[in-house]
This record gives sequence, structure tokens and C-alpha cells, in this order.
Amino acid sequence: MVRIVFALVCLALAPALAAAPAADDHFDANGVNLHYVTLGTGDPVVLIHGLYSSERMNWELPGIVKRLATHYQVIALDMPGHGQSDKPDRADAYGLAMVDDVVRLLDHLKIRKAHVVGYSMGGMIAMKLLATHPDRVRSALVGGMGWMREGTFLADFWENMQDRGRGQTPAVCAQNLGKLALSAEELQSIKVPTLVVIGEQDPVRQLYVEPLKKARPDIPIVVVPNTGHMNTVMSLEFKDAIDKWLRQH
Repeated sequence: MVRIVFALVCLALAPALAAAPAADDHFDANGVNLHYVTLGTGDPVVLIHGLYSSERMNWELPGIVKRLATHYQVIALDMPGHGQSDKPDRADAYGLAMVDDVVRLLDHLKIRKAHVVGYSMGGMIAMKLLATHPDRVRSALVGGMGWMREGTFLADFWENMQDRGRGQTPAVCAQNLGKLALSAEELQSIKVPTLVVIGEQDPVRQLYVEPLKKARPDIPIVVVPNTGHMNTVMSLEFKDAIDKWLRQH
């Protein structure tokens, strides 16, 4: 049902997107050819999509790229293994390498600092980026994710999963997500302004957001009513939260 609703939303948005297409480009990220799009002018905002998604599915089709581009330079990246980027079947292209890919993209575009918005897997990448490269981030909005704590079942789960991958995304991508886990020390080290947005019915809320809330009560959390993990990103409340957060920072 969720996929059907998402498809209908995508069809409804297609004419508007066609009227103002984002500019496509590619760059070399340590030997991996990665695709990204840009639209608009202003302060740069990097959008990082979720697992088995793409910049188009996660950000363009729901209208987020077009909406943000009225005030910002929007940069939406296809992570390795996804969308129009290369899909290498080797572990060193994923995990921590995906954090470095965001930095490489900023370097490629000669951007010193950017706002970062990540959803689900993109939220994992954004959290690790905040801990390892805080000097490259102005502010962060983490959607559909919280604190994946290092050394716990919730981090080790990914390495041990038997998933064979979906679509053209190699299984090795999901199997290396545990490397994005943060230690307690890394979490406490985050000083960049950060907002978490989570669906009220999203299981991630209990698994990852509640531990974050206890460890870092100073990080604000927005709960989107009546949404789960798959459809929060399509909600008006999620888009409004991004707009409001960026205006404040």
C-alpha cells in the first residue's frame, strides 16, 4: 500500500518537476563515479537519501528539491550503490566511505560548509559526518534516524544480515552500515546544531531516537503525527520542518 501511495504522489508531482529540472552531474569519489543534481542559489544544502532509494525518489519526487531551491543551493547526491551512481560490489565503497563521499562532493564543488539533511541511511551518514567532519557542516537535520550506538545489536545487525540486496544495490552496502555507528564519546562531541525529525509510528523512534533523547536531551526532536518510516519524508510536516530549521540557521 505504501508503495502504491508513493507512486501516485510521484505521478502527481511529475509535471511540476519537469518544469524546473535539476542539473545532473557526476564526479569521481576515490574511483567511484557518483551522480548528483543541483538546483537553486544561496546557502548550500546537501540532501542524503535512504537505503535502496535515490536522490530522485527521496528528494526530487516528493518536491523537496524544488521547494528548497527557492532559497538555497540544493545538492542531492546518489550514494554508491544507488540511483545513477556506480554500484561497486566491494566493502570499501560503503560504510565510512560514504561519509567521505559527502566531503569529497563538497570539495568537488568548492564548498567549505553546508547544511546537511539526511533520511534513514542518510541520517546515519549525517550523524557520522557530524562526529568526524564537524568543520564541514553548518547545521544538520536527521530524519528517520537517531543514535545508532557502537557495539550494540542495533549496529551489529547490519553486518550479520543475510539480505542479498535490492534492485541494483549490492548487499554489501547494507552490511556495512554498522560502521556508521557512533560511540557515546562521538555523540557527546557533536556541537553542530542538529534537529531530529521522526514519524510517530516509525519503529526507528524507539530503536534509535529514544536512546538519543536520553543521551542528548539538548538535541530537539520533531515527531510527525500519523506517519511511519516510509511516508514521513513525503509529509508536509517534514518539509515544513526542513524549511523552518534552515531559516533558523
